[in-house]
Amino acid sequence: MQLVLSAAAPSVRPSAAGQVQLQLLGQRPAAIGGISSIGGSITGTPSWCPSATAAALVAAAARGSASRRNSARTHRPVALPRGQRAKAARRAVTTAWLPGQQDDRAYSSEELYIAYLESISKLPAGFRIGTANLRFVPPEAPKLGELPMRLTVIAADEPSATYAAVFTQNAFPGAPILVGRERLKVGAPLQAFAINNKVSNVFPADGGVKSSEAVCSATASELGLPGGAASVLPSSTGVIGWQLPAKELAAAVPAAVANMQGDSALPAAKAIMTTDRYPKVSSVEFPGGGRLVGFAKGAGMIEPNMATMLCYLLTDVDLDCGKAELQAMLAAAVACSFNSCSVDGDESTSDTVALLSSCRSPKVASDVFACALKDVCMDLAGQVVRNGEGTRHVIRVAVTGASDDATARRVGKGVVNGPLFKSAVSGNDPNVGRLVGKVGQVLSAAGASMTQGCECLIGGETIFKDGRFALDGEKEDRLSDHFKYSEMPSESKFPHHSRCVDIEVRLGGGGSGSAVVLGSDLTREYVDINSDYRS
Repeated sequence: MQLVLSAAAPSVRPSAAGQVQLQLLGQRPAAIGGISSIGGSITGTPSWCPSATAAALVAAAARGSASRRNSARTHRPVALPRGQRAKAARRAVTTAWLPGQQDDRAYSSEELYIAYLESISKLPAGFRIGTANLRFVPPEAPKLGELPMRLTVIAADEPSATYAAVFTQNAFPGAPILVGRERLKVGAPLQAFAINNKVSNVFPADGGVKSSEAVCSATASELGLPGGAASVLPSSTGVIGWQLPAKELAAAVPAAVANMQGDSALPAAKAIMTTDRYPKVSSVEFPGGGRLVGFAKGAGMIEPNMATMLCYLLTDVDLDCGKAELQAMLAAAVACSFNSCSVDGDESTSDTVALLSSCRSPKVASDVFACALKDVCMDLAGQVVRNGEGTRHVIRVAVTGASDDATARRVGKGVVNGPLFKSAVSGNDPNVGRLVGKVGQVLSAAGASMTQGCECLIGGETIFKDGRFALDGEKEDRLSDHFKYSEMPSESKFPHHSRCVDIEVRLGGGGSGSAVVLGSDLTREYVDINSDYRS
């Protein structure tokens, strides 16, 4: 089987370049930061390495469209002999976060996309995953009748003290978040995750905590975990306000355990979905054979301050760091990935990013693992945005020249969350005044100094500079073409391509603050999905 990757250049107009055929599992790795690259066009120091900064990346991307085109085409993997394919290490592709560049990954069918995911979803040693389907009737809305739900159980062969987790900062967190925070506070070993979709278990009439603990208890009992319910981390996603059907979930645990397998993470990536159109997986292989595999769900209610978004990261490497360092490592990876994207500006009550190691493979240096962790998180965050509810365009905003990174991130999020500009992008209408107006709104009078000499670009073309718009009829057509080049079907069961609307905001004032933010457009489909979400 072969995978078709687009070789089009990241110019404003679609390139006339052809396509290349790559063996699905047969690319020659190129060493990057101690980890090998497969299936992308990343060269030099990747954005997640300790020596790189967002400012350096944005500055490099601004050196000219010619250099962008060249760098985007530099790495073209070559097929390996069949016997060597198993030895080829992979890492996730994070080109989506590089200003001025376009991610080459494209898929011509759902079958090819799923085949690609299968090729990168091998579970690390020491893990098993099982899923089960069940039905329940919500007492809050009985007229809806029986509704489907899925339970996913992830289990390590042995208890592990090597774990970390980051949860939502919403002031009304769900019961699983309360339980998870307590697990981290106590610090006892973990051995399993129990995850359900459809109901998020947030402040229901019965409180919710006992229901989450009941599912943990049933999971621990069926798996025979020595640490009991306290070694299980629960997660729930779905409708807010409904009671968790704990009895039905507990009754489904034996089926999930009976279905357990240690081969692939893909069944879990599929099972945790709600309004997601397709599963999302990313992985890394380390020298020595260790693996890091991550999968995530999330399509709406995506405005992470830590996104509704769940992400699970499983690894078998023995980490050369303590628990506090690992927790800080995960928080840093989340900050530059999930906390730098938005679909609709709504922060969920249930967000969870959890990392667990089985410690079955040789040690990996903490700095190498930190790079890989950021890589996987950034890749998954980009996939979450592309899979956003009703999304037709991914919008990337790179901001430089801000007084600090936090201000740069606010400007970026202001642009991707502005309903007027999001709507314009949806319609392929380059109404650039909405972009500049949103930048000014976020900066307000207090940030007036940063507007001096401000330059805004779309698709590499300057549309505003030194207090004046730079527009004409031909540029209008090129900007519209750039939007169309980045458009994709909003109801497809796979990502047709990985391109995005490329926006740069170069603020004046000489500040060193910078950020890259990913967001999506606003479509009729988004409204349709959320007008009858519960049913």
